[in-house]
Amino acid sequence: MEIPGKEFYNRLDIDSVLSSVEDAGFSVSGHCLALNSLENRVYDVGLEEGGRLVVKFYRPGRWSLNQILEEHSFLKELEEGEIPVITPIQLENGNTIRETKGIYYTIWPLQKGRLVEELDEQNLAQIGRLLARIHNIGSSKATNHRIEYNLKNFGKEPLRFLKEKEFLPSHLWKRYEEAANRIFQSYLNFSKEMPFHRIHGDCHKGNLIQTSNGLCFIDFDDFVTGPAVQDFWMLLPFGDHRSEYEREIFLEGYREFREFKSSWFDLVEPLRGLRYIHYSAWIAKRWEDPSFPNAFPHFGTEEYWEKETRDLENLGSDLPVSTEEDSRNSYARTEESELTNKDFFWDME
Repeated sequence: MEIPGKEFYNRLDIDSVLSSVEDAGFSVSGHCLALNSLENRVYDVGLEEGGRLVVKFYRPGRWSLNQILEEHSFLKELEEGEIPVITPIQLENGNTIRETKGIYYTIWPLQKGRLVEELDEQNLAQIGRLLARIHNIGSSKATNHRIEYNLKNFGKEPLRFLKEKEFLPSHLWKRYEEAANRIFQSYLNFSKEMPFHRIHGDCHKGNLIQTSNGLCFIDFDDFVTGPAVQDFWMLLPFGDHRSEYEREIFLEGYREFREFKSSWFDLVEPLRGLRYIHYSAWIAKRWEDPSFPNAFPHFGTEEYWEKETRDLENLGSDLPVSTEEDSRNSYARTEESELTNKDFFWDME
């Protein structure tokens, strides 16, 4: 079934972007720069009277109107709680979303800042405090429309898609599926009785900027209901004793505002495994988008799937079982080498 707005989205041009901003009530200068975003189309647009805005076109078929509105509502709650985030500009009648040719779009203030390359002791504690406050607000009420970070949405459905569309070479499928199922079982074991609440969902250093006023979390597009540790594991270092020390600094800051049990780190490795599977399916589902083959030229090759299968097997073989004693000791067993963002995003150089 064809998704409304998909063809227009894939062919979105500068004239359409500028016209959309003008239709929202702004006079544009003609400056329009595409920003680095694959999931959505995001542009830096200049205004006639000076200054710039950011306009974001949501990928058709990904989020419903109500799901996008819930993202905006969550951001507003965080802003009112004096947490540094960026909220969309309210347009006519207080609306934050407009539509053009089947595509939802929003307009945001341009927030200047720089990416955080390294996390030092000072900003680790600060990030811990900020995330705890985000989670406090996140746990204050439930969502009605956003999805949950569960095995179905981030494991079984992506795996089913890869199988049905036959993306993997046939001789690798059994190995890949068996490794995935080990990860699924471990996720079920360690997510039992773990609290779920609203979280950022895609919390890594690329979504954290340093502004003139301090650190600021950006891009809540992947916000879901999930476990707190999902907002930790791509952000924090894992591997050696230095990493343990830095995580403790982060946790000291976090625990000033919110409880976090060290045993919840047992979920990190299953979450990492789900990330591998979900990330491959994410690329596969968008392969008809012209920007994806250009961004991921090695995706789908024999070499790519061999590496993905091997990495999934290695991860699955190290996952702990769910006895109480193994749960207490499992985290230390998995810390053999330091992990970085490159381990979670295969295309990063």
